[in-house]
Amino acid sequence: MTALWTSDEVSKALSPVTAVAPFMADGVTFDSRAVGKGDLFFALGGETTDGHGFVADALARGAAAAVVSRDVEGARGTLIRVPDTMKALVDLGRAGRRRSKARIASVTGSVGKTSTKDALRAMLSAQAPTSASVASYNNHVGVPISLTRLPREAHYGVFEIGMNHPGEIEPLARQVEAHVGVITNVGAVHIGHMGSEEAIADEKGCLFAGMAEGAAAVLNRDSRHYDRLAGHARRFGVSRIVGFGRSEAAEARLLACDLQDSGSDVAALIHGRRIEYRLGAAGEHWALNSVAALAVVEALGADVAIAAATLAKVKASPGRGARRMLKFGAGAIELLDESYNANPVSVRAMLAVLSRTEPKPGGRRVLALGDMRELGEGADADAYHAGLADAVATSGAAQVFLCGSHMQALWQCLAPAQRGVHRPDSASLAGEVATALRAGDVIAVKGSLGSKMKIVVDAIVAASGGEVGL
Repeated sequence: MTALWTSDEVSKALSPVTAVAPFMADGVTFDSRAVGKGDLFFALGGETTDGHGFVADALARGAAAAVVSRDVEGARGTLIRVPDTMKALVDLGRAGRRRSKARIASVTGSVGKTSTKDALRAMLSAQAPTSASVASYNNHVGVPISLTRLPREAHYGVFEIGMNHPGEIEPLARQVEAHVGVITNVGAVHIGHMGSEEAIADEKGCLFAGMAEGAAAVLNRDSRHYDRLAGHARRFGVSRIVGFGRSEAAEARLLACDLQDSGSDVAALIHGRRIEYRLGAAGEHWALNSVAALAVVEALGADVAIAAATLAKVKASPGRGARRMLKFGAGAIELLDESYNANPVSVRAMLAVLSRTEPKPGGRRVLALGDMRELGEGADADAYHAGLADAVATSGAAQVFLCGSHMQALWQCLAPAQRGVHRPDSASLAGEVATALRAGDVIAVKGSLGSKMKIVVDAIVAASGGEVGL
């Protein structure tokens, strides 16, 4: 198998300060804990740590070479000295993109970008060698790392691009140079940094910067920001605009969706062709994102029917809607784990899924929510949290457990009978949630990453008797 990178290719891309001893690298990483034999390790500087402190360990673990910006004491192995390791990573990512003949898709959106990226990876991998961003590698480090990992033999590539401040998307999009870009939606996410949904839409619209000739933009036709986003696409020279959604004007249209707690049966019209398929993840938001993904597949030139058939095996990942059945007392509970992130749009989508998930006999719907972050401070953030009260009521949650200062605003809006407890943080909430559960319950857990709701998930799992099949 051909190496991912040779020393000659790395030298050409990075223009190192000194000559580089010959090597071949099979992977690229900046995390010394994840170094595998034959990896190329980048010693990046961080806010609290400096990768140079882990170079010796990375080489001892079998790294083929390490990219550094200074001498490293005790390092035994090949060092590639450059003036700036972060710039070097971007340069190698650009070299990876330039040499690739793959058809490339880029994905962004206020919610749903990771699940859409994962669905695209599954759909395209069923047809040809495909490379995609791992986890949420969507920032100034994750995007170039993902590009350096793009195998030369890949036929398709899928790259996630994220943001939480102005000016972040365009430089990443210009690195990716996608053939198709999809924006899943625009909502009040990171609005504390961005100021308005319009500003968020403007930033998302920068996804189309630097796209390949003849590129296509896939946009949510149901969004009030559709025309604004289409305008940005055209500003960057993208003339082919494909809409998706329920709108009759959408080229990729969701016709029908039989929503079930374990998935959905979907009918869609993709450029006039009716496609029916089973979707293995629950929720209307998943159905809409699957239609967006099919539009991307068509624009990339892949087989839409084969792609749709793949979706039956696509499941939500841990922290992003994964469902787990756990032994509990004389029966079991069902855990809906959305602990990775939260914003007003995604919380409402999760509550809609909870409302359709039936508890077992004797069980209830139970809800645990942590603060949603980056929604501004004080009254503004409180208003977004209090605004969830109608969706919580509609979800049918019998008991609601909340943590965080802003969730106090939602607590005040709940019916007294719904109130479990409100605590300042997830660590003090976790045990009370686990103790309150009983056999037959469905428990949904969600919060922003900074709210650390995984602590609640871990407490529930620890209190259970282990996992059983769904």
